[in-house]
Amino acid sequence: MSELPPDLPRLRTVVHYLRHELLRAERALNTAEEREALAARRRPPPEPPAWLIERGIGVGRLPVRVHAGGCWDSRKRCTAISTDEARRALAEQVPPCPHCRPDVALGMPE
Repeated sequence: MSELPPDLPRLRTVVHYLRHELLRAERALNTAEEREALAARRRPPPEPPAWLIERGIGVGRLPVRVHAGGCWDSRKRCTAISTDEARRALAEQVPPCPHCRPDVALGMPE
């Protein structure tokens, strides 16, 4: 950092200048944050994945249910999977969700 002046009048001038610059920077920051928030509100929400697999709790976290992507009953323990993975899971006897019926949508009813 550069040396500050030793006398009181010039130190006051420096402080006044820095306060003014800080105010300008804060205004610019607020404007940028508002612009970013507006852009985020205008962005459409991301498309849900086509298929989800719900895993159990605990060590190993085995699959417990297959869901269609927009299922209202999917939980936090769900992860996105491909169509082939969904078919494979259903073929391996992972139960389909009784609400969204991914087995029917994939043409694999019991």
